[in-house]
Amino acid sequence: MTARQVAMSVLLKCEKSNQYSNIAVDHALADSSLSGADRGLVSALVYGVTERRITLDYYISHLSSRPLAEIDREALCAARMGLYQLIYMDRIPPHAAVNETVSLCRRSFSGFVNAILRAYMRLDSPIPLPDRERETAEYISVRYSVCLPLANKLLSVFGTERTESLLEATFETPKTTLRVNTLKISREELAKNIPDCELTALSPNGIKTTGGVRELYGFDDGLFFVQDEASQICVGALGAERGQTLVDACACPGSKSFGAAIDMGNEGRVLSFDLHKNKLSLIVSGAQRLGINIISADVRDGRSFITELESGADRVLCDVPCSGFGVLAKKPELRYKNPAESETLPDIQLAILKNCSRYVREGGILVYSTCTILPEENGENIKRFLAEAPEFELESFDFGGLCCKSGMITLYPDTNGTDGFFVARMKKKQTNV
Repeated sequence: MTARQVAMSVLLKCEKSNQYSNIAVDHALADSSLSGADRGLVSALVYGVTERRITLDYYISHLSSRPLAEIDREALCAARMGLYQLIYMDRIPPHAAVNETVSLCRRSFSGFVNAILRAYMRLDSPIPLPDRERETAEYISVRYSVCLPLANKLLSVFGTERTESLLEATFETPKTTLRVNTLKISREELAKNIPDCELTALSPNGIKTTGGVRELYGFDDGLFFVQDEASQICVGALGAERGQTLVDACACPGSKSFGAAIDMGNEGRVLSFDLHKNKLSLIVSGAQRLGINIISADVRDGRSFITELESGADRVLCDVPCSGFGVLAKKPELRYKNPAESETLPDIQLAILKNCSRYVREGGILVYSTCTILPEENGENIKRFLAEAPEFELESFDFGGLCCKSGMITLYPDTNGTDGFFVARMKKKQTNV
């Protein structure tokens, strides 16, 4: 199969099964014999079309006499892929974008796809978007390819200019960020062996790179693991130390447990819990590759109390399930998720936080985090928790290039260059002080 054929099959599979594009791409490439350049084309097409779907459909609706709902799914998928190449991929000649896309199509709809693409090429001026001033939410939805409910939600929280800044940042292809396993190697030494990498600005333990991870120097030897800089900052806020007991309540796939164990010098105890049994193997295999032996993984619901852990942990991390609106650049499908679907999450998050706070010893640290930028899942939840748990108080923290005096911080892709992420550090007061 050619790169475009693989991309087309992946897009159709995602359309029919609601599978995440990154997972579908990984499986498709693993089963293919494509070269490096062609593998890159598959990824670019699948992620790009998924990311810009609302914008592409808006253009198609203006170029076609048929309503979108009446267009065959396969034909619509091909038209999107062809338009994406014409509009956003400068290195692909227009005639190649059209001809190669049309060649993928069955005869029953090849004429339709060809007509759409050539109609776009004949345009004398760009297709007008909704008016930014009078139809702001519609404009945001089409311009930045997010569903209308999400556009409205972001506008209500951030206003027009900041919403545009945030969403523009999600179109930037994120580099892969690695957390160096300093049990085995220094950041500077690892960086010397990874071409064209750069050191993370905020975390003192990170390296940013491009390309495949498994092919990099040191992967098989466990010299690093993949972890966004924001997630590294979350682990830094824990301040885990040698010999301590740490509970990671929602641990899978395990990067925060790994980072904490490294900070602890692989001395002490890390209890990694998760609700999903099928994901625990990621923690076990990851720890083994990294040479970490203080992590134990088990199936637990973060809302269910473990009696034997009461007041027994020096550090507790609640990286709770969230809406995920801070990672649109990495999970483009979330652009089309209605925020109303996440309305029950704050209560679930609070229940996990309240339950797991019971594991913290006096003087110990409790960290709460999410990968979203919505206040009701972040700062507002912390206020709710502290109102009910006066034995805890926010505590400032420093980590690498970051100083958080208030004890809680929201990181943003446009201003921090990280995932959208929230971190709060709280200390349990000592009653005898």
